[in-house]
Amino acid sequence: MSAGAATILERPTDSVDAASTVVFAGGGTGGHVFPALAVAEAVRELRSDVGFVFFSTNRAFDRSVLERTDGEWIAQSVRPLRSAPWTWPRFYLDWRRSCHDCRREFSRRRPAVVVGTGGFASGPPVCEADRGGIPTILLNPDAVPGRANRFLARRARRIFVQWPETLKALRDHDHCEVTGCPIRAQFRTADRSAGLEHFGLDPARRTLLVTGASQGATSINRAMVAIRELLAGAPEWQILHLTGQADLEPTQAGYEEANVPAKTLPFTHRMADALVAADLIVSRAGASTLAEITALGKPAVLLPYPYHRDMHQQANARVLVKAGAARIVHDRIVPEKTAAGLREVLPGLMSDADALARMAAAARRMGTTNASGHVAQRICELIPPPANSGGR
Repeated sequence: MSAGAATILERPTDSVDAASTVVFAGGGTGGHVFPALAVAEAVRELRSDVGFVFFSTNRAFDRSVLERTDGEWIAQSVRPLRSAPWTWPRFYLDWRRSCHDCRREFSRRRPAVVVGTGGFASGPPVCEADRGGIPTILLNPDAVPGRANRFLARRARRIFVQWPETLKALRDHDHCEVTGCPIRAQFRTADRSAGLEHFGLDPARRTLLVTGASQGATSINRAMVAIRELLAGAPEWQILHLTGQADLEPTQAGYEEANVPAKTLPFTHRMADALVAADLIVSRAGASTLAEITALGKPAVLLPYPYHRDMHQQANARVLVKAGAARIVHDRIVPEKTAAGLREVLPGLMSDADALARMAAAARRMGTTNASGHVAQRICELIPPPANSGGR
């Protein structure tokens, strides 16, 4: 594995044996990768001798993030299970191939524990670990468990969830624990002034952060450009917009055409700085994103991803709305329709400092910053003591 210059995990000084290895299984999006990195950071604080292996997908996002760590990255061949019957044979073959690869890897070096972080990439490693008697743990930050976690729940020793609402969906499992969602250490130490400086933002203006999650969201990007005249009419505000690579140029051009003070970027590895610099956030409603938003106490306008069959982002967003920390605007896919929803919500919030303060306080009350440490402690209970510890 390439560690890169800016590592997320500090490289251990001693070699790591298999018995002191933690496997994280999941990937494809930030919601499956970033909680794993948060827990890995916390485990490393407790046990400097522990090593990490990430069984993820072969998507470019996983490579771009995991190559910055000092853990080993294994890209699996497994793919999502689609509804179209003609895709099932290929899914089955890729699933079998991933299970075989996991079984071979675990027989070569048996890890202490396997942690599933959700999504299709968590399936083969967790199944093979359970089959081989290796302890397994699941992270379930979404309000409604996805298909993978529902399938894997009976194989897990413990399931850690973000919100009490999730316990209803997992009521048949008595090994669930509400901890919040693990967030990386950078979100616990983020400084607003440093964030504004890093992105070249004006500290005299308020900042509206727009993000479509780790890969951007074309429908949100286009809806924001459609309301550029509204944004231009609020000169006390500036925009920091994370667009994804494909939409960077047209989004930037749209803002420039209306003279909107905006900083557009395809992606940032400094998400904590982006969030802490914001006074209001327009975002998808992925569970890990909401954990970061609430940990920093930020008000949000949420546009849940509209294509999931279980609409789990809608359920996530409702948790924050019920607490008074967010508003929902439905992503209608057609930019003009989504823009109409934004026009109904954004002007009132951007001109009402008291409303923003109330939402921020509500977010702060429901946010947690210690979930990664709690999960890490549970993981370390399953790892044998260091060889030189005298068995303590």
